[in-house]
Order: sequence, then C-alpha cells, then structure tokens
Amino acid sequence: VVLGGIYSGYFAVSEAAAVTALYVLVVEMLVLREISWRRLPAVMRESMVLVGGILIILGMSLASTNYMIDAGVPQKLLETVSSLVSSPLSFLILLLVFLLMLGAILDIFSAIVLVVPLILPVASQFGVHPVHLGIVFLATMQLGYLTPPVGLNLFIASYRFDRSIVTLYLSTLPFFLFLLLSVLIIAFWPGLSLVFLG
Repeated sequence: VVLGGIYSGYFAVSEAAAVTALYVLVVEMLVLREISWRRLPAVMRESMVLVGGILIILGMSLASTNYMIDAGVPQKLLETVSSLVSSPLSFLILLLVFLLMLGAILDIFSAIVLVVPLILPVASQFGVHPVHLGIVFLATMQLGYLTPPVGLNLFIASYRFDRSIVTLYLSTLPFFLFLLLSVLIIAFWPGLSLVFLG
C-alpha cells in the first residue's frame, strides 16, 4: 500500500503516512480486533508522546546540522581530505573516513544536498564511477544513524524502549562493525555496485 502508492505516484510521502495510519487502524480494530474502541484513546495518547519525543530529537538534530553548515565544517573536512589524496585507493579510504565523520554530525538528507556536489568532481578526477560513489556515500552515511553524537535511530530506540543511550551504543556495536565491514566491501569492490550497468 505505502510503497505502491508512492512509486505509482498516487500519493506523496506525507499522504502515504496518513494512508498507513488509516490502514493500520482498520486492520487492528476491524480485522484483527487487537485494539478495542475503549482502548483507542490510550493508544493515541501513547503514540503522541512518542511522536513528541521524536520531534524533539529531530529538532536537535536539525539544529546541530544547521550549525555545522553555517560553520562550514563539511567544506573544511573536504579540503583536508582533498589535500591528502594522491591515488584512487587513498581517495576511497579518506572518503570513508570523511563520510563517517560527517555522518556523526549531519543528517543524511543535508549531507546529500551539501556534500555530494563537492565530492563528485574530486571523485571523477580519480576515476570513481558516479554510481559507485553514490552507493558508497549512502551506505557510509547510513552508519551515521548508529554513531554519536547524532545517532538518530539510537535516540529514538532509547526513548521508545526506555533504555539508556550508552546501553544501546554498546549493544549495537557488533552490528555497527558488521555494517562497517559491508561498507568496506562495497567501497573497494566497485564491480558489486556496477554489475547491472554492464
């Protein structure tokens, strides 16, 4: 319902959220009957508290992102990385370090808009395919949701499951290392990203 509606163009992402809420309401109350009409107000109240907590986290994340952008942190990091590059291998290594640092301080959407236009010309100079660069960029930046200080997914999980953020950081560390290994494979095996391009 959600993906089909979005990709077919029937509704936008915000409309898909409303459709999803309606779909869940119908399924839970009329089909599965797991939520009674009497219990519905309590469920709505709990969900609003959760949404409020998520909005506070998002607000702080966007505030830190805007500060980093205004301070020119991404441009300074890119200049430092560019000055150390001498080969495609060193470019990829420094790109991964740069993106991991960036993912820890910026949300992925701001990074796409701000950083991709900066690194694309540098990558093309070292023969890195744009598709490969895009996949490496997204895969690496996704790790930012599991790293401090932003770590948006962990903050939401901490709030939702009432666990300390330190406990979650330690619990997700093995999974972070596994994802990091996956990112390294993607970065240094370009054929994996370009297999469908012929």
